Amino acid sequence: MPSYQPWYHGNITRSKAENLLSNIARDGSFLIRDSESVQGAYALCIIYLLFLQASDGVPIRFFALLNDLVDAYYSPNMGLITHLQYPVPREEDIEDDQECSNLPPQLPPRKISPDLKENDSKTLEQASKSLSDTYQMRLQHVDMSHLSEEHQMALQEYFRTSICLDVEQAQNGNSNLPGLKKLLMAVCKNLNSEISRVLPALEIFHRALYQTDWTKDLKSIGLDVGHRKSLIPVVTFEVKQESIGMSTKMFLKVDVESGKLYFKKSKDGPEDKYFVHNKILKLVKSQKMHAKLIIMVETEKEKTLKKEFVFDDTKKREGFCQLLQQLKNKHSEKPEPDMITVFVGTWNMGTAGPPNNIDSWFQCKGQGKTSDESADHIPHDIYVIGTQEDPLSEREWAETVKSVLRKITNISFKLVASHTLWNIRIMILAKPEHENRISHIFSDSVKTGIANTLGNKGAVGVSFMFNGTSFGFVNSHLTSGSEKKLRRNQNYTNILRFLNLGDKKLNPFDITHRFTHLFWLGDLNYRVELPSTEAEYIVARIKQQQYQELLSKDQLNMERNDEKVFLHFDEEEITFPPTYRFERDTREKYAYTKAKATGTKYNLPSWCDRVLRKSYPLVHVVCHSYGCTNDIMTSDHSPVFASFEVGVASQFVSKQDPNTESQGGIQIMNCVAVLLTKAKTKFFIEFHSSCLESEITTFDLFSGGSVFQPVCRGTLLTPIISDPEYLLDQHILICVKSVDSDESYGEGCVALRAAQFCYREFQITLTHHGERTGTLTGGIQLHTSEGKPTEKLYGEAGDRLLDESMTVFFKESDNNPIDFLLYNMLNRGPDAAGQMGKESKKAGFDLSPTAKVSSVGADEPVSEMFDNPLYGSMVKTHGRGKEQGHSLTDHLTPGDPPQSSSKAADLELERPPLPTPRNRSYTCSENKPQHPTPTNLLPTLQKKPVVPSRSEGGTAPSRPPLPAKSRPEPQAPKSRDYRDISDVHNKNRAPARPAQPHKDSKEMASI
Repeated sequence: MPSYQPWYHGNITRSKAENLLSNIARDGSFLIRDSESVQGAYALCIIYLLFLQASDGVPIRFFALLNDLVDAYYSPNMGLITHLQYPVPREEDIEDDQECSNLPPQLPPRKISPDLKENDSKTLEQASKSLSDTYQMRLQHVDMSHLSEEHQMALQEYFRTSICLDVEQAQNGNSNLPGLKKLLMAVCKNLNSEISRVLPALEIFHRALYQTDWTKDLKSIGLDVGHRKSLIPVVTFEVKQESIGMSTKMFLKVDVESGKLYFKKSKDGPEDKYFVHNKILKLVKSQKMHAKLIIMVETEKEKTLKKEFVFDDTKKREGFCQLLQQLKNKHSEKPEPDMITVFVGTWNMGTAGPPNNIDSWFQCKGQGKTSDESADHIPHDIYVIGTQEDPLSEREWAETVKSVLRKITNISFKLVASHTLWNIRIMILAKPEHENRISHIFSDSVKTGIANTLGNKGAVGVSFMFNGTSFGFVNSHLTSGSEKKLRRNQNYTNILRFLNLGDKKLNPFDITHRFTHLFWLGDLNYRVELPSTEAEYIVARIKQQQYQELLSKDQLNMERNDEKVFLHFDEEEITFPPTYRFERDTREKYAYTKAKATGTKYNLPSWCDRVLRKSYPLVHVVCHSYGCTNDIMTSDHSPVFASFEVGVASQFVSKQDPNTESQGGIQIMNCVAVLLTKAKTKFFIEFHSSCLESEITTFDLFSGGSVFQPVCRGTLLTPIISDPEYLLDQHILICVKSVDSDESYGEGCVALRAAQFCYREFQITLTHHGERTGTLTGGIQLHTSEGKPTEKLYGEAGDRLLDESMTVFFKESDNNPIDFLLYNMLNRGPDAAGQMGKESKKAGFDLSPTAKVSSVGADEPVSEMFDNPLYGSMVKTHGRGKEQGHSLTDHLTPGDPPQSSSKAADLELERPPLPTPRNRSYTCSENKPQHPTPTNLLPTLQKKPVVPSRSEGGTAPSRPPLPAKSRPEPQAPKSRDYRDISDVHNKNRAPARPAQPHKDSKEMASI
């Protein structure tokens, strides 16, 4: 490829390409960019009559080089709407940092092992000999008369010859101490033989007790042991085991009552290979194959065994996981958390090592919103530490942090993940008890230094799953300099585009939509935008703690208000002084001037170090502290800390009977989308969620410039579990994509909790690569597993919600962009209600106003056996008892329907009563019946319908909703839930991003 190609713009975004073409505003203007959807491919963009041509009608041709493609389409009548005429030149690169260009780039830290000189070797030998002599002298003063001669000789031999070798191994960082291992084996030789002699007798005793039917034994002596039906039945699953590329049939037998999981090669085979509840460490739900599950168990020799199984379908796998959770609930004494605390800290270390005491940083003590002193020694569940200009090696810094946490909390925290890009590092530690709750670990980095090739600036990130909740953490060091605001904005955009974390199936979405909770920390380098002559005034306002005036000139706040960066992110109120730029070894004076060869450079006091977050709508997250330390002074930056209380989800257990309930669904309807684009193409919508049976559900949405009937009337998404309690904690990711290039034109997220009580309309902002690209409005309704929606819109208007057609037309805005306005026109015909009723019944849902809820009569037998809707019941149940069949009246006011009618009023009396919304199901360890809540207690449970959060277009409540377990209820308390774990620790790096353009290319669909 020639060195200079003015029409090739590399990896610019689609929206940027549209802006460049619209600014030229000449028919036949064109450019070529990298495709956003297909790796290694290109997109040819051409403008004609203010529209960007799509690929429809363009004959397919193949080219070896991009130059050949461009030369060919310079000729007219080649299938394009107009031939290529005017190449759009590339924008000039933003000027790189002067500091980076004047000085050689800082090299990453290296580990250099200096050669030991001859004198050093002699000194080491003398020290080892002295250590050996010391321990031998101590041994002589110890009474060893009660030891056998063999053991005495073993101890003496170790201190004489082996201890020096072990010390040398420890100094080299090797945890394997061969001398000590040999000594322990010699001393414990008799102990091993004694255990081997006693253990068979204990095993025989165990079999005699637990392999017989205790019910028969106790009944034979006249003891009443109750009904056997109250026990959870034994269930066997047929699976395929994946091993060395071979697939073999296996059977997994789950006995909840005895707390055992059996691995069997045949259904009637021996049951000698089993694992008890405390040996089942982790369940790993594969993200690539929805029917695949990895089970991590602990063997007798305290080794971890990994088993991979493939179920028939996703429902079978989910049923197995629910049953395993029941087993844990019954036998485990440790409840699964529904809330955790997360510490997030960022510190630009200024290439200087830390001081001896950095406790205040991890205790959230200093200035700003700080923690109470009584909480100094209360540990957080997860610690996330981001550093910039870090001079230490990864191992040194990890040991430093662990030592500090051990001193503060008396807990040895486990290192979850660590990732370093030059001097930018992120490190995550967790309590040991959470080790088996954390899975799906990924890490990645993005360089944004000179020409985006040097790592002196950039970002590192780590993502993982905590039980059923996804977390993402990004530590970034952006371009410095008060005048480099636009460059910092571009750094942010590049990190969003290229940082590859989280579930790889969510490729259409950037990291702002991939995680339930995303935390962004680091030295963002945004400054206070005031003239350098105001330096003294700024310092005076800081001393008076008058921060608001300065924060109004904070570049990050201004850019966020203009929606140029960190769209929909939240930041706690700043009540601490600027963290940059201090004189080292003091926090009393800001060093805002710096002498350089080109003159005096001003670095006004600024809040460079920040912590921001973005969470899915209607999830629980509260910031408890946000401030900076005032006693760590080795750097010109002060460390910043923040702590959060975060709700987490876990494995759900359903109690509904599959024999009496049909499959429910999630109804999406009345979609109206407005896209800010000039592309004349066709679009469709994709739905992504871990709660859906299929990975992606798609349908054609609209076509530019014409009116047509949509492919399907609304969208029905089928969840894996249709229980409302499960669905209320789920979210649906929505992506609007073009048909011709499969590139995303906007993404958003909808919380199903918004439709908790009734049909709910939603409005979300569509974004792409951090930019606002449009809006999407529509309605969402949950159909429970009983086959009825949570609430219906009665009357003619409600009956016509699914009978709709779509009209697409162009709207000319004031600044002359062409917007796609997509509008769903409701069918107002007189037969709409009847037609919709027929269609809804065919789909398995009776949406008519006279739909009734069936209940079981008092004389029908009711099974007391626990029934799980996913793995099947071992005893056929014929219905529900009075307590379950009696629906409680809902006191919430449903949303107003689009139209009102007298027919709706007449049918109001026939509306079936709605059940009271239940919180998350937490099963009991004991088989005690759950008593129903008296009806007269329900008025105290009145709640307002949940509305979408601010970031999704609604009005957020003053405080995020608590997780289900944390909300008070007048009912009898339900016990905890053992949550299923997600995935194994996968520290594999993300796949490499596409490099420079490839010489061989095919013609790609244009946009």
